[in-house]
Amino acid sequence: MRQVLYALIPGTLLMSWIFGWGVLTNLILATIFCLGFEILAIKLRQRSVKIALSDYSAVVTAWLLAISLPPMMPWWMLLIGCCFAIIVAKHFYGGIGNNPFNPAMVGYVVLLIAYPLQMTQWLAPSHMVEALPSLANTLGVVFAGADLTIDAVSMATPLDTLKTELGLSKTLGEIRSTALFGTLAGAGWEWIAGLYALGGLYLVYLKIIPWQTPVALIAGMGVMASVFTLAMPDHFAPPTFHIITTGCILGAFFIATDPVSGCSSTKGRVIFAAGVGAIAYIIRGWGGYPDGIAFGVLLMNMAAPLIDHYTVPKAYGQSS
Repeated sequence: MRQVLYALIPGTLLMSWIFGWGVLTNLILATIFCLGFEILAIKLRQRSVKIALSDYSAVVTAWLLAISLPPMMPWWMLLIGCCFAIIVAKHFYGGIGNNPFNPAMVGYVVLLIAYPLQMTQWLAPSHMVEALPSLANTLGVVFAGADLTIDAVSMATPLDTLKTELGLSKTLGEIRSTALFGTLAGAGWEWIAGLYALGGLYLVYLKIIPWQTPVALIAGMGVMASVFTLAMPDHFAPPTFHIITTGCILGAFFIATDPVSGCSSTKGRVIFAAGVGAIAYIIRGWGGYPDGIAFGVLLMNMAAPLIDHYTVPKAYGQSS
């Protein structure tokens, strides 16, 4: 778990540089809340707090949830997300090793369904504004609900903008000509995704995560995107756009690779991850949300036991 945290550092630092203090504020608050709920649950279950906290799983959950949320989220929304992630998704099922669903994605989806407007209010990247909110302004918004006078507060993500503008019958070329988009994906976002990918490759190199999972998820999304791009290139973004987004890379290397809520066998992990990629693309293209990685992960979490049933090799001496 510590190695996973180390792998997340470069991408998170770049996110903070591009989107400001809100990223670090989310991270600090989510870590405090998740650790607090972890300690509370462990004490109620009469287990050793020291042993429970030594695995760093609560910190990883907090980190993944924090960087998935828009910067400058109100503190009480973070509290709700962390509560569902740690208490409901993890300890209601018996704690680490027993949770059928990815805790961070449960917290994210709860907030997305309950507060869809706030979950779309991302800051504009630093190259599109004169100045990012100061630390004082950030804390004012997070804790006191203060209103900023800059336009950056309500900027949509590239995926959200693409989905909305395509719904207004604009062509892909017209949409991607704005400053929000870079060479391959969203401006700034593609560099963040690159650093998260490097962190993920570091985990693959250390054999902490299996390489089949990120490859299968990226392939699942890439194949779907390729088919529709070839059919209607003016209305469907190319595979590179869908793959080189922070959501896809985070899902491939840090979320779908969860050893508890995923599949056990190599073949099962491939099926699981490819399903996440395909479902996420379908939601991006035709669903009600701009990104579908979280929903794809949770839906495939439901299917993981069935996939394992048919893909885990039989032990020697066990009847088929």
